[in-house]
Amino acid sequence: MKPNFDPLAQRYPSQRFPLYAGKAMVNCSMPQASAAGLQAILKGGNAFDAAVAAAAALTVVEPTANGIGADAFMIAWSARDGKLVGLNSSGPAPQAISIDRVLADGRAENGRMPVLGWTPVTVSGAPGAWAAINERYGRLSLSEDLAPAVDYARSGYPCNPNLAYFWKRAAARYARENSDGRFDEWFRTFTKDGRTPDYGDVITLPDHADTLEAIGETNARAFYEGDLARAIDKASRDAGGYLRYEDLAAFKPRWVDPMRVNYRGFEVCEIPPNGQGIVALMALNILNNFDFPAKDSAETYHRQIEATKIAFADAFATVTDPDDTDFDYTKYLDPSYGEEKARLIGERAEVRTTHTPSDSGTVYLCCADGEGNMVSYIQSNYMGFGSGIVVPGTGIALQNRGADFSLDPNRANALKPGKRTYHTIIPGFLMKDGQPVGPFGVMGGYMQPQGHVQVTMNAIDFHLDPQQALDAPRWKWDRGNDVRVEMKFDAQIARELARRGHSMTMSLEPADFGRGQMIMRLDNGMLVGGTESRTDSNVACL
Repeated sequence: MKPNFDPLAQRYPSQRFPLYAGKAMVNCSMPQASAAGLQAILKGGNAFDAAVAAAAALTVVEPTANGIGADAFMIAWSARDGKLVGLNSSGPAPQAISIDRVLADGRAENGRMPVLGWTPVTVSGAPGAWAAINERYGRLSLSEDLAPAVDYARSGYPCNPNLAYFWKRAAARYARENSDGRFDEWFRTFTKDGRTPDYGDVITLPDHADTLEAIGETNARAFYEGDLARAIDKASRDAGGYLRYEDLAAFKPRWVDPMRVNYRGFEVCEIPPNGQGIVALMALNILNNFDFPAKDSAETYHRQIEATKIAFADAFATVTDPDDTDFDYTKYLDPSYGEEKARLIGERAEVRTTHTPSDSGTVYLCCADGEGNMVSYIQSNYMGFGSGIVVPGTGIALQNRGADFSLDPNRANALKPGKRTYHTIIPGFLMKDGQPVGPFGVMGGYMQPQGHVQVTMNAIDFHLDPQQALDAPRWKWDRGNDVRVEMKFDAQIARELARRGHSMTMSLEPADFGRGQMIMRLDNGMLVGGTESRTDSNVACL
């Protein structure tokens, strides 16, 4: 029987309570991924194993926002080492690409990098991240961590409502752009005779299963140095792409020290550039200079929006691969920066930058175990399925992260061979008095630092529990003075913001405002977490 209802027609507001656990918690945007993480814990793994298991599962159960060809970042508290660690597993541009080459080959679109096809494809970092995390901190083998993902891909899983919606939307886009047949492999892999899965349909992805098995058995070497790398190289050469076997073989994830800003006695932690986590830290550094007696007031939202716009303006001008610049990003974390920029915020909205950010899709997850380990992890193909390119016979959907490179050689984020681009995906983490409070994140392109600011302030300034901190109505700055708000956003506050000069619109699409997860560890060692109410998310716990 097929029930006669529309699972996306949510007519009535519902409420979720924060969940508590003592031994383990895994929060993901898809329930199967949360279950995969919990399976790793039950096998004897820890939070790091759970993160890898969930991340790999998400390439199968939410391919609309990430894939085997994705990038990844992590911030985690290692109970063994007693410290916070970061991992940047974003891949560089191919050595064969350059601004001159893209222009000479006629690949630019309106003077910018294209968003689809082989040109914006960069080296994929996610498989390398799984192997690096597993090798340094995991208890299980990589094959054991990836086993649930392999099983979902081979045996099948049911399609959830938001997954079906975004899958159908992606297919429509690729169909419009497929006059040259470059997305034929995408349709072969992700549709059945051109039809995308509907709610409740069973999805199988056998090519994914074989590829994930090979990655697990070789600790990801197959992806960077073996048969998978050779398959990627061949597909790129055949299609006139720039990515080569040598680019993959040279890739290594980087362990980094997270950047931090003190916000009202808490340390808010982000991965340093080339990621845009610094935007959230810059905005919070500015907002440190104001008092916020009420959450739901036009004054609070106005200052949040203006601080975020100022932070973006500076980041768009400077953030790129740190190997390609001598810019000192720590200046943005100095209290003097926050004080100086806070003085720019008056009673009226102002245009701070003319840059127009793009939309994208990403998956975020967080995990914690009873030993004290806590993981904040994010993974993305950038814009939905990414470039639309799928390597034949592998299920590897390649990201289009290179779309953010500039073709203006005078811009900080100008395209260069082997360079990592400005990166939107950011995991967050809260610390206090040198001890971990917990991981948090909000995915969704340039919404991410905006979501981090809002969720952080909800938790710290307004004392909301993790679930309420995520559920609270969100706003999103788009460009200029344009701001979108959710349907549940207070209409009177929106009108007052409009009187202050913000160009306000109300969005019918919950996904416009990102999707987040959050876990906190209490003083007694217990875990409390929340999961995103705007998508098919779930918390699995013990």
